[in-house]
Amino acid sequence: MDSRNTSVATPVPAFAVSRLFRLRRNGLTAQIAGRIGSGLLVLWAAVTLSFVSVHLAPGDIVSLLIGEQLRTPEVEAAIRAEWGLDEPLPAQYLSYLTRVLHGDFGRSYILQTEVSQLVLSQILPTLKLTAAALFVAIVFALVSAVLSAGRRVPRSIAGALELTLVSTPSFWLGILLLYLFSFTLKLFPVSGDRSFSALVLPALALGLPLGAVIGQVLRQGLERALEEPFALTVRSWGTSEFVLRLRHGLRHAALPAVTLTGWLVGSLLSGAVITESVFGRPGLGRVTVEAVLGHDMPVVLAVAILSALVYVTLSTLVDVLYLWLDPRLRSDSREAVR
Repeated sequence: MDSRNTSVATPVPAFAVSRLFRLRRNGLTAQIAGRIGSGLLVLWAAVTLSFVSVHLAPGDIVSLLIGEQLRTPEVEAAIRAEWGLDEPLPAQYLSYLTRVLHGDFGRSYILQTEVSQLVLSQILPTLKLTAAALFVAIVFALVSAVLSAGRRVPRSIAGALELTLVSTPSFWLGILLLYLFSFTLKLFPVSGDRSFSALVLPALALGLPLGAVIGQVLRQGLERALEEPFALTVRSWGTSEFVLRLRHGLRHAALPAVTLTGWLVGSLLSGAVITESVFGRPGLGRVTVEAVLGHDMPVVLAVAILSALVYVTLSTLVDVLYLWLDPRLRSDSREAVR
């Protein structure tokens, strides 16, 4: 009588499956917490660097903080009391950290107002411009990559346009847009922030160069994705080429572009300083220029810390989005269930 070996699939116990999902969820939560912790560490470093820069700058600290304001004994006494300059350096540092955590960035002795109130009153126009420019950049990159990836003539046209935009400074592009659409065609206002139409040209001037860089990276990723085996499978289902690119290819191609977008967001904040000056818009750009020219150090430090906060926040969100887009980056806990 022949003996035959029969193999029967052993079902996975329910408690093991539950533990597996719990470990995966905990691993993803730990990674997100790690990203947030890294962002807080970078933000702390930015605040510390701003404190150190004031104390390492050449000259008297009081003269540096007072800027071009008339120096009087009353003003000197107020600055020394506010910054605790008579206390030991560690005590000054702890006091500075405490004030920053409470949103107290000191007082502008040139504009005669609290720095936090000044920044809050000017931050909304800058955030509007930055958000609009980021929207322009993403839309331009998506359209350019989807329509030109893998197609010889559209790719050449898109590449030439992107190279031109990347090579053109945002302020020069803004001047060209003003000349064409404001002075010649009179379609958009020259300056101000009174309506949505006043936001169009500054957003284009600030967002198109950024979109050109992202579009180049996104196109390369999309062309690689369209050569993967999954693309052949999707085509065999009778899916149109446009749906394949937009629904399936972009998710595989978006990872490098998302990372690059997170890194380049900081350029939007720095570019907003010049763009707001070119278009005569209110916002942190004009405040920063006036503070730098007037050596108003409390305002400069507050804007620098705010820029670091925005950059760290967006970079952390990009890292979390990266984990969502690519499950392979998440902690694999299957080895723990055995």
